[in-house]
Amino acid sequence: MTDLTAFSRRLDRRRFLAAGTMLGAAAMLPRGAQAQAGELVVSNWGGDWNDRIVKGFETPAFGGSQLRIVHDLAPVPERKTKLLAERRLPRGSIDVTWLSDADAYEMNAQGVLETLDMSRLPSGKNIVEKLRLPYLVPAIYGGVVVLYNPAKIPEPPTSFADLWNPKYAGRVGVMDQLHFNYIYAASLSHGGTMSDVSKAFPALLDMKKAVQPRLYPSHQALAAAFQSEEIWISANYSARAVQWEKEGLPIRWAYPKEGAIFISFGAGIPKKARNVEAAYSYLEAMLQPKPMGAISLATSYSVVTNNAELPPEERKHLEFTQDQIAKLNFVDYPYAAKSDPKWVEWWNKEFKA
Repeated sequence: MTDLTAFSRRLDRRRFLAAGTMLGAAAMLPRGAQAQAGELVVSNWGGDWNDRIVKGFETPAFGGSQLRIVHDLAPVPERKTKLLAERRLPRGSIDVTWLSDADAYEMNAQGVLETLDMSRLPSGKNIVEKLRLPYLVPAIYGGVVVLYNPAKIPEPPTSFADLWNPKYAGRVGVMDQLHFNYIYAASLSHGGTMSDVSKAFPALLDMKKAVQPRLYPSHQALAAAFQSEEIWISANYSARAVQWEKEGLPIRWAYPKEGAIFISFGAGIPKKARNVEAAYSYLEAMLQPKPMGAISLATSYSVVTNNAELPPEERKHLEFTQDQIAKLNFVDYPYAAKSDPKWVEWWNKEFKA
């Protein structure tokens, strides 16, 4: 993506609302933030994702402060269940939670997330306007594309439908945690939409018969399967392809003709958070130019602020072209929030069985 203005125009229909402002944090921030102390519980995905957030942001920002960050790590279904359960408590156990844009919408609709106090996020003004949310501070964004091994598939795939190609039988990788994205990919490539995925379910059952896809529990397991050439093709985030290519894996990514599936990630504050002051400090620290650039580089996603410290060549490498931006598919948040429990049940009982 070479022009975030074009991206902003593309997102008009998503009706993103204004984000806010907040206090400074950590050793790199104003003096008031340095006074933050105690314990801050951060809910996040585990694995190398959390490792990269810790290395690129949390340790540089808070390593010299009196604030002790404690991580509560789990896949998102378990984390959402915990957040929902803690709505009934006087105080919850989570102070900051990392979520995707779709999961954050769902949690906000369920009354879990705090509407951010705009007076406490002074750096919120640097978030690209159309990416602002009232209940989540976005950090990075990208899209689900087709990943493939160019040594085994010399001609780049052109569609999500390539995952159904019988010549790749036994060589298609599917990641369990991204079930919703495979449902979207199946819908888009088989005549459905992002707002009606009914065609995805028979299509995914056809995939089981046609290619016997291999199911993996995590990004790391999927990467290992690419490394060993156990699989040749999958669908995953463009950032993962960039990251793994840098690490020497035999992976490239191809933009599907249906358009990539938009995804963004950020952090919010549960309404029952215990250490609200430190939670705001955490979000403000994340928005500083150095951490935002570091998070982008560490995760290989595009950055959401207009002042992130990111080398131009790296920014160009991580971003989609304007034509690719124009084809992005956006989650229908109300539809997804209402449907996801049924999708999870179907995935577990039908696709994984």
